[in-house]
Amino acid sequence: LLQTITLSSAAQKITFFETKGNLLTSYLGGALAVMAGIYTAGGISGAHMNPAFSLAMCLIEQFPWWKFPIFVVVQTLGSFISAGAVYILYYDAIWHYSNGTLTVSGPRETASIFATYPADYVSIVNGFLDQVIGTGVLIVVVMGIMDTRNKAVPKGLEPVVVALLVLSIECSMGANCGCPLNPARDIGPRLFTYLAGWGPEVFR
Repeated sequence: LLQTITLSSAAQKITFFETKGNLLTSYLGGALAVMAGIYTAGGISGAHMNPAFSLAMCLIEQFPWWKFPIFVVVQTLGSFISAGAVYILYYDAIWHYSNGTLTVSGPRETASIFATYPADYVSIVNGFLDQVIGTGVLIVVVMGIMDTRNKAVPKGLEPVVVALLVLSIECSMGANCGCPLNPARDIGPRLFTYLAGWGPEVFR
């Protein structure tokens, strides 16, 4: 659910030449998808949609380590399936926009619908730091929201506050690398595009 909404926002923006979406709608789609995901799965799994969050919970002993690899696999598989759903949903639009060639770069690339790619000038070190800082902000603030010693968010509105947090990070830290903030959100769709015809360039 989360990734289907997120990736669909990007697909609509790209395949319709930004006439039916723009950077802000992509960010809003991603942030509101987080809200939808938390409302949907919060009571079932604690809304563990991000391996970084699951790891943080393990480190503070709020989540058992034995569940961590299971959750990472499920999170990645869910993202992979969501990428497939978006590919089916926008199949005609993707092939029309790309002129029948699935590419990772160039004026009609479509790989960025599914995974995030750094700007040409971003080095590996800068890209790594970009993700460490962005994901760190996400995790620290989410843990702050969860901390009962802090000023409480009105009950039931926690997903809305987390969505606003994600939106603020996207708007302020999205330029370098596209702001995935989530290893599963990136690797699952990247694996899908590799298998679906974009080829090994998706990992370069």
